[in-house]
Amino acid sequence: MGFEVIPAVDLKGGRCVQLVQGVKGSEIISLDDPVGMAKHWTSEGAKRLHLIDLDGAFQERRRNLDIIREVISTSELPLQVGGGIRTFKDASNLLDIGVDRVILGTAAIKDPDMARKLADEFSPDRVMIALDTKGGEVKIEGWTEGSGLSPKEVALDCQDFVGSFLFTNIDVEGLLKGVQLDPIRDLVESTDLPVIVAGGISQMEDIEKVMSSGANGVVIGTAIYKKKIILKEAIEKFENE
Repeated sequence: MGFEVIPAVDLKGGRCVQLVQGVKGSEIISLDDPVGMAKHWTSEGAKRLHLIDLDGAFQERRRNLDIIREVISTSELPLQVGGGIRTFKDASNLLDIGVDRVILGTAAIKDPDMARKLADEFSPDRVMIALDTKGGEVKIEGWTEGSGLSPKEVALDCQDFVGSFLFTNIDVEGLLKGVQLDPIRDLVESTDLPVIVAGGISQMEDIEKVMSSGANGVVIGTAIYKKKIILKEAIEKFENE
C-alpha cells in the first residue's frame, strides 16, 4: 500500500470532537455536524476516513451508529471505524453495513480468538489492531487500563491473522507538540504488516518523519481542525511521493 494521510472524525454524543490524550471531558474541538466534516475532508482529497466512536470506547452505548451509517451512505470513501468494538456481533454488524475495516483494541487483547474469527470470516484486510500506547505499554478499556504488553508483543501475537496496525502514542496525542519517532520505528521494524500512526502529528514535518520511519500512513485529528496542517496540501505532498 502507498502512504496514506487520513483525517479523523471522532464521535461523541452525536458531535465531532477532539480530545487531549483521550481523556473524557477534555474536548478542545466540538462541532455539531460530523457528517458535514466527513464531507469536507472528502472534498479536500481524503481517500479514507477514520471514525472513532468515543461513546463506545468509554463503554457507553453505541450512540453514533446512525452517523456512521450516514457517512457510509454519503461517501464513497473506505471507512475505518473503532471505539468500543468488543464483540464479534458488533464488529460484524459494522462490516455488514459497509465499514471497510474495523479497529479492535481491547477485544484483540482480551479475546484474540474473536479477532481471528472475524479476520477469517471477513478477510484480514478488514481487521486493524489498535496499539494505543502510553509509556511503552498498550492501554485498553478506552485507554484507562494497562495491558501489561508492549506494542511489539501485541503485534507479534496478532500479525499472522490481521491486516494492519494503528499505533497511537497517547503520550503525545492531542498536544500538538510533535511525534516521538523511536517507538514508531521500533514497531515498524518488528512487523511486515502496514502500520498507520496517530498521535502528535502537528505539522508537515511530523508527517515527513513518520513517512521516513517506514510507516504506511498517518491519522490526523486536532492539527487539521486547528489548521496547523492543511489536509489537501498534506495529501498532495505525501500521498503522491
